[in-house]
Amino acid sequence: MRSSGHGHAAQRLSGLVDNDGFEAPRVPAWMRWLPALYVLAVLLVEFVTPTQWAVSSLLIAVPVLAAFTHGPVGVAGVTVFAVGLEGVLAGTPCCTGHNPHQLWGNHYVATYISTIVVGIMGVALAWYRQRQQRHLVRVNSVAEALMRTLLRPVPHRVGKVLAAGLYRSGEVGTMVGGDLYDIRATQAGERAIIGDVRGKGLQAVRTVADILGSFREAVYDPGDLLAVASRMERRLAREAAEIPDDELFVTAALIEYDARAHRVTIINHGHIEPVLISAGEVIPLTGPPALPLGLGGLAADSPVSYTHRFAHGDVLLLCTDGLIEARDQTGAFYPLLERLGQRFGGRPAPGPADVIDFLNVDLPRHTRILHDDVAILAIAPCGQEPA
Repeated sequence: MRSSGHGHAAQRLSGLVDNDGFEAPRVPAWMRWLPALYVLAVLLVEFVTPTQWAVSSLLIAVPVLAAFTHGPVGVAGVTVFAVGLEGVLAGTPCCTGHNPHQLWGNHYVATYISTIVVGIMGVALAWYRQRQQRHLVRVNSVAEALMRTLLRPVPHRVGKVLAAGLYRSGEVGTMVGGDLYDIRATQAGERAIIGDVRGKGLQAVRTVADILGSFREAVYDPGDLLAVASRMERRLAREAAEIPDDELFVTAALIEYDARAHRVTIINHGHIEPVLISAGEVIPLTGPPALPLGLGGLAADSPVSYTHRFAHGDVLLLCTDGLIEARDQTGAFYPLLERLGQRFGGRPAPGPADVIDFLNVDLPRHTRILHDDVAILAIAPCGQEPA
């Protein structure tokens, strides 16, 4: 799995970091400067207003504006500054032309007191906001640690294939999501899965855990790829009965690489077709479709696998719909095949890391904010590379 920092950059996250290195979204910079901009606006009103009136009373709102973006100490400092500025505007001949005796006029004193009271409330608001933000960071930290445990980093080499992966969550500021992938080296060959759970949140994470756990056990058992899919189907059916949820399903693509036959076997359970980058061409590997995992009982026939040649120099790309459904500002979807063709067409064979790195940079150029999870897994035969 690529560094999560790239994912945060793509979602325009820059945040407050806790002791474990997890971060929460930071407020926009313009909001931090809002109190100063408001003060400048008040001074401008004081300068352009021809009549004598208590313009300084507008400064009562400054501590509240500061409380949304600054800490308790900062709000206290802003409050002191606001009261001082109110005094300057109330009774300084050199600055405003007012008489000094106006400094302690009843309406000005009421303004000072109101600002102090609002400042005290602003300090309390800022303290509570920071407390809630720290709690949010801790909650996100736990959820992200759980997701990192489930979606373990993809090794550079798995058996007889090179591999690379990327995961980005559609939940801003977290890794929590319903997309999944994994790859394992077994006696039958290198087996991989990529999938997308229906739904979001912690329930989706639970299903991700069940599916990955079932996959990681089934791939080592005797039997072909259809047996692996059948075991995962049964596990998902049990979970749907436990929740209960009659509409629980997972779209998934299962693959198995046979190095001796230079062939990859695919079972597609309602998922996006794998994409093959071969000899400068980008080809979707279509085949017989099957219902998503969890809905197999609705079909009269069993899933059917299909094969395709997969040799040294080829790269197989598996992804979830969060990639191809990412929209730009005009609403256009991310043109995966076109972009891969432009980048790798007619060029030397890329490695899995090259493909993942390209998508990791190109996707944020297409869309500023992800609205769905994105999982990508790329594999390639090792060829004659040493173990």
